[in-house]
Amino acid sequence: MSDVVADAAPERDVDRALLTVGVEEEFLLVDPATGMAAEAVDAVLTEVPPELRGQVQHEFLTSQIEIGSPPGLQLEALAHSLGLLRSGLSGAAERAGFQLLAVGTGPSGPDGDQSPRIFDNPRFHRMIERYGNISPGPGYNGMHVHVGIPGPEIGVEVLNHIRPWLPVLHAATTNSPFYNGRDTGYASWRSVLWNRWPPVGPTPWLESHAHYVSLVDELIDTGMLLDEGMLYWYARLSAHLPTVEVRIGDVCLTIDDTILVAALIRGLVAAAIEDIEAGRPALPIEHHVLVAAHWRAAHDGLEGMACDLFDGGTHPAWQLVRRLFDRVGPHLERHGDLETVSYLLGRLHTHGTGAARQRSVFTRTGEMSQVIDYLAVQTRG
Repeated sequence: MSDVVADAAPERDVDRALLTVGVEEEFLLVDPATGMAAEAVDAVLTEVPPELRGQVQHEFLTSQIEIGSPPGLQLEALAHSLGLLRSGLSGAAERAGFQLLAVGTGPSGPDGDQSPRIFDNPRFHRMIERYGNISPGPGYNGMHVHVGIPGPEIGVEVLNHIRPWLPVLHAATTNSPFYNGRDTGYASWRSVLWNRWPPVGPTPWLESHAHYVSLVDELIDTGMLLDEGMLYWYARLSAHLPTVEVRIGDVCLTIDDTILVAALIRGLVAAAIEDIEAGRPALPIEHHVLVAAHWRAAHDGLEGMACDLFDGGTHPAWQLVRRLFDRVGPHLERHGDLETVSYLLGRLHTHGTGAARQRSVFTRTGEMSQVIDYLAVQTRG
């Protein structure tokens, strides 16, 4: 729920500028004996190596913890940073007697009154006072990708251009099929639970940056938002950084998955900027059609069908992934990401999303404890 990454691309030769990318990831802390969410954030934070503490912080619930990578141009550097952070945080959790899981929400344990407490933060208390207890449970863990932009005006146009593609990315990041010890039938149950918060949903069509600002002000005036930081649209302008922030996905199971999604999002933003500079308009999509496409993505992941917002049909989800790859390919190449993304897409196609991999473990073992252990190993990297 906070901005950890920083910096952005400078304002220069917009159509050729390389764009920075940074990532925030939220994780669940669990008791290794039960697999249930544990109120462990303070204990784990004390075990974090000093050199990593500036990139690790608490989240909304005491069962959650968050990392933020430094922004940069190279995927290799991003992967290295995430590797250090994930392994360091996993080690800290283990020294404190817990496990760190990259999962959208808790696979095991009861809901309701036995949910972990919120972290003792004045803003979080105001959120509970305003919205009530609409977010019980172990914690909902997402991934936020920040891509540097030249300025807010073009940033708003980028938001319009990427709207039709976000359901594809939503499907690719699904990583929460289990909840409260059962299979939910969804690839991302986190998405269903997260949508109970009033500010959550697809980004609306925006006329200009002035329209964006006035709309945010109106939502604050209604009381639905405490402040701009609570604008939980699936993509937004960061409230503190010169970036477009895409925040649709579950936290990814592995570093490879995270790198793949971050590269695709950067390529999508770069393609949008190219279209804007060339005067090519964004495709306007009706709000409820977007809602339907995102629901389908959360339900099916990449293992089922997806809504094609360009032709109005429904197709196997991987067809839309291939179309997205074609869309961003030249920009992946320009950023030096094409070979890496091609390889990682192949791995994703072979092994499936995080949701599919979790289900495979459960099908093979019949034990939720085996799913928890698998998540812990994959999280560490």
